[in-house]
Amino acid sequence: MVTGDPNVLDRRALNRALLARQLLLERSGTPAVEAVGHLVGMQAQAPNPPYIGLWTRLAGFRIADLADRVEGREVVRIALMRGTIHLVTAEDCLALRPVLQSALEQGLKGTFGKQLTGLSTSDVAALGRELVEKEPLTLGGLGALLAERWPDRDPSALANAVRNLVPLVQVPPRGLWGESGQAVHTTAESWLGGALASSTSPDAMVERYLAAFGPATVKDVQAWSGMTRLAESVDRLRPRLRFFRDENGAELLDLLDAPLPDPGMPVPVRFLPEFDNILLSHADRGRILTDEQRKLVFTRNGLIRSTFLVDGFVRGLWRIEQKRKAATLVIEPFGALAGKDRDALAEEGGALLDFAAASAATRDIRFG
Repeated sequence: MVTGDPNVLDRRALNRALLARQLLLERSGTPAVEAVGHLVGMQAQAPNPPYIGLWTRLAGFRIADLADRVEGREVVRIALMRGTIHLVTAEDCLALRPVLQSALEQGLKGTFGKQLTGLSTSDVAALGRELVEKEPLTLGGLGALLAERWPDRDPSALANAVRNLVPLVQVPPRGLWGESGQAVHTTAESWLGGALASSTSPDAMVERYLAAFGPATVKDVQAWSGMTRLAESVDRLRPRLRFFRDENGAELLDLLDAPLPDPGMPVPVRFLPEFDNILLSHADRGRILTDEQRKLVFTRNGLIRSTFLVDGFVRGLWRIEQKRKAATLVIEPFGALAGKDRDALAEEGGALLDFAAASAATRDIRFG
């Protein structure tokens, strides 16, 4: 809907703004580490999705552009926003973890509170820190060692207490393309050789969010971060922000100089990986997908499926099937596609196969 009021941003206006800030209008020449920083991290439960997320955003991106930075400790995997594993720059690891610490502690109480009742979690955290700094451990291995001290407690609850109370990073080979196996952890301070930031103010984080996901409501920022009561931060920032309304009248906050592209501008098709934050970072996700589509993308067991965008909006799912030395990109639209859009998806899909299935002897594309 076009309102004619420049202070009201409709769905297409919010979509184009989001695509611009997510580096999806055109591929950027930004280096990989800078892109990860601009995006305020990339959700990364599995090793491969961040590589595809950067490939779809950056010109000439190669696997080594990220893998080398993981091994070089320039980027790390750590529990941050929403209590989920994110790939972030080393600088953001040390800066964001203190800001999000209170939310992680609340999450621990909500998930493992009963199993930890009556236990000194600070003692658990201290011993856990000592153990993983002595030798990087899986959460299972850490829980087993902690259970030697607290044999009447659930080992998983003990290990997760350490995960939420102590900044644990996952060390390579976890985070490298194609690597599987359990994650092994040590502390951020030990791995990066630096101290956590002293500030717990969310103000800078809110501004970073707007640069990557705005314009947005306070509820959107809270949905992305997993924090509550961020209205106080927004009130402090108001002199440095501009404000709009969405079509429902909700207040949208934004940076003064952030891009607001023409809502009618044409945009390229894009393939997004599993868990891409563009689908997870707003309370109202209408700027990128519908409620009905969300039911098809978000699975009951917590997976966020790989999607593709046509005209900037989610229009279906994709996956790569590999058998022996053959790779097939399966594209499953939610509805009929125009011929030009199928052609564009086939062309972009071929490039995706060249990147993600480079070792395959034969590559094919199939529309489901």
